[in-house]
Amino acid sequence: MSYTVEKISGNQVKIAFEVPAEKFDEAMQKAYLKMRGRVNVPGFRKGKAPRKIIENMYGEGVFYDDALEIVFPDEYDAAVKENDLQVVDRPEMDELKQIGAGKDLLFTVKVFVKPDVELGDYKGLKGTKYTHKVTDEEIDGRIQQDVEKATTMADVTDRAVETGDIVNLDYAGSVDGVAFEGGTAEKQTLEIGSGRFIPGFEEQMVGMQIGEEKDLNVKFPDEYHAENLKGKDAVFHVKVNGIQVRVKPELDDDFAADVSEFDTFAAYKENIVRELNERAQKNAAVQLENELIQAAVDASDCDIPDAMIESEIDMMLREMQMRMAYQGLKYEDYLKYTGQTEEQMRDMYRSEAKNRVKMQLVLEAMVKKEGIEPTEEDVDKAIEEEAQRAGKPADEFKASLSDRQKEYLKENAAIRKVVDLIVESAKVEEKDESERVSAADAAKAVQAAAEAAEKAEEE
Repeated sequence: MSYTVEKISGNQVKIAFEVPAEKFDEAMQKAYLKMRGRVNVPGFRKGKAPRKIIENMYGEGVFYDDALEIVFPDEYDAAVKENDLQVVDRPEMDELKQIGAGKDLLFTVKVFVKPDVELGDYKGLKGTKYTHKVTDEEIDGRIQQDVEKATTMADVTDRAVETGDIVNLDYAGSVDGVAFEGGTAEKQTLEIGSGRFIPGFEEQMVGMQIGEEKDLNVKFPDEYHAENLKGKDAVFHVKVNGIQVRVKPELDDDFAADVSEFDTFAAYKENIVRELNERAQKNAAVQLENELIQAAVDASDCDIPDAMIESEIDMMLREMQMRMAYQGLKYEDYLKYTGQTEEQMRDMYRSEAKNRVKMQLVLEAMVKKEGIEPTEEDVDKAIEEEAQRAGKPADEFKASLSDRQKEYLKENAAIRKVVDLIVESAKVEEKDESERVSAADAAKAVQAAAEAAEKAEEE
């Protein structure tokens, strides 16, 4: 067997194969043995007809397809491996030049490969780091998260229901004296004033005592989800079983000790401010990094095969379906609820998928150009970060990795180094985050003005 590989574009190669006649004859014989059981030949039991008889009846070409399928995989795999071709799609037959018993098999195929990348500038890029000043509202909001965790419930026995209470109740609803599906329940909890129930329901419970029963007159909204209840007057017979209130902790040293490792509220609050500032700095750094990477990607050029984009869309849809599954939602039901088709979903993701693929290709090309080879420490760091995300000890996680997974993490470590190179060489200007908002508003205003002008021209 011999072959030649010719690059015919930045993302496609042509492979010309020459298979010796003897090897193709062997494949023809195997094809005959494979097919003879499926061919009916008068005068012979099924599977017993000689090859020559079948060829006389149907022509020698009856075995060509099966013989090619026998020969091709090994020949193709060898060509791909020996030439280190990074194929991204199935090969397509280009030309069948010669085929037949006693002849060398000559044919060519075309296959898409990872494209060549023409890198643009990626060192010394200009970027803006927008810093965020942590506000008092954010600090108070973070403290309130711990307040909610430390809040307890207390029974109320000496007064009637008030707005804000958590009431345990039974209820039975009816329309024109007839009970309706879903309108009856026992020992339900309801926060009065939350607006969870039909308008007027919660308001009429204010003033009720524990053990008291009462009929509440309400009207279902015109836009209610149940068609048979839209706009209908209804009566709910309710009984109050119990009343509870939330008891929030005082913001003092005892509270700090309960919800944190700090003994004083001052130290606890100081740590929260530090955490929020660190998070703001990290977010600003990530935003800057993404901006610089995208600039480097936009400055580069490559002809991406459709197969790579479609494969990325497949992965994005799988990720989406997994997130939905965690929430108890089926992908098919989501399409049904939103009125979208599978093809519309793919079209929606196509632009982002293309950018993702291009970004990966550009970063890989930078790694190659810079000759970056991650150290063992770099790889261990990548493994530790991945283990942390997986919630496993680093040693245990590392031991569970396959060779392919280790190679993937090694590649990621190399990309991390080239990203650091982009960021470290960049010319960065620091601005307050409010300036980014102002710039975004200005951009929207310009876009709105342009759209208005275009509309005016059309009219």
